[in-house]
Amino acid sequence: MCLLTVAPCLFAQEDEDVSPYREMKTLARAVELIRQDYVDEDKTGYEELIYSAMRGMLEELDPHSDFMDPKDFKGMQEDTKSEFGGLGVVVGMKNERLTIVSPMEGTPGFRAGLLPGDVLLEIDGRSTEKMTLRDAVDKLRGEPGTAVKLAIGRSDAPKPINFNIEREVIKVPSVRGAKILDDVAGPKIGYVRISQFSEPTVKEFAKALSQLEKQGMEALILDLRFNPGGLLGSAVEVAGEFLPGGALVAYTEGRSPSAGRRYLAPGKGRKPRNYPLAVLVNGSSASGAEIVAGALKDSGRALLVGETTFGKGSVQSVVSLPDGSAVRLTTAKYFTPGKQPIHEKGVSPHVRAPMTGEDEARLLAERRREDLPAGSEKEEIGGVDDVPLQRAADALRGVLLHAREGTGGPSSEG
Repeated sequence: MCLLTVAPCLFAQEDEDVSPYREMKTLARAVELIRQDYVDEDKTGYEELIYSAMRGMLEELDPHSDFMDPKDFKGMQEDTKSEFGGLGVVVGMKNERLTIVSPMEGTPGFRAGLLPGDVLLEIDGRSTEKMTLRDAVDKLRGEPGTAVKLAIGRSDAPKPINFNIEREVIKVPSVRGAKILDDVAGPKIGYVRISQFSEPTVKEFAKALSQLEKQGMEALILDLRFNPGGLLGSAVEVAGEFLPGGALVAYTEGRSPSAGRRYLAPGKGRKPRNYPLAVLVNGSSASGAEIVAGALKDSGRALLVGETTFGKGSVQSVVSLPDGSAVRLTTAKYFTPGKQPIHEKGVSPHVRAPMTGEDEARLLAERRREDLPAGSEKEEIGGVDDVPLQRAADALRGVLLHAREGTGGPSSEG
């Protein structure tokens, strides 16, 4: 989440032993030393040196904080208003390397075969070794119809893998795969996956649930694996489908009181859907997916199955400066209703059910196959051993069977 604000630059009150003016004097002395003695005079302009110092300060804080000169800041503002092309992949920093968190289903990056955990080594021939997260995202974006060349490092590949992918405007359905799982003799367990949280997600999701309910669905598996997040409001609304109106979904805290916010399930007094629920998560479930999973876990509303999530839960504020430049600064972190931090921690499942890298690749290949137009030649894919899905289905069957037998098993509220 990113907030845009305009604020004056003021020094906060400091301990008497720590004077910002004394430290600024040291910085000013270093700047003058560079201007006086550095060998290439054309690199010693005040603006260039000060901007570089600010970039360095912010990049040292975390991958999401950065400095934007007037040109970059203007470009960022235009990006938020205009339509641009991209690959449909979410990129993050992992072990100080630019890494693909997840490719979104139905997008160019997904169709090309990019995988979660792929390391970006080069973008259009330029090494990413010293590239910031913001720079990488900017380079992946571009005019729809233009192509970007990537060199990817993959754990099971002995050498880099090259891709040439055409950018598109990313507009894809976010709710997919709604169905009743095949179980002739057993209870009717529904399955839905959400690939990202966009503006129409909650309407698509509610429609899918209503259709499954008409088919007699008795319990639901919500698949948030490989979901990189998206719009916070959409994620809160999805969680609200299973929580009472007004229930806490997540909250933020920062050093400033103004950074604290509470996000509540919409529709106070509204009756939520109350059938048994299991949520699938993995290391590529990030941001909004983690907020949904954390809310449903802490409320006791769902059983989480899979692996610990990615751990991306911070808020960035953009503050404009007098010369037209701006600072993007991490000002708050997200917490689950149970006061658990999401950022760099992730949300842990009740039932740990990891998948092998090979099975994850097969699962994504199967999803790519589903996206091919009717009549296309579809590559045969070996069976996917989807252990998390099996474990979730088994758990829900147990809940439903206990309820039918009246043995006092878990209620439909958990």
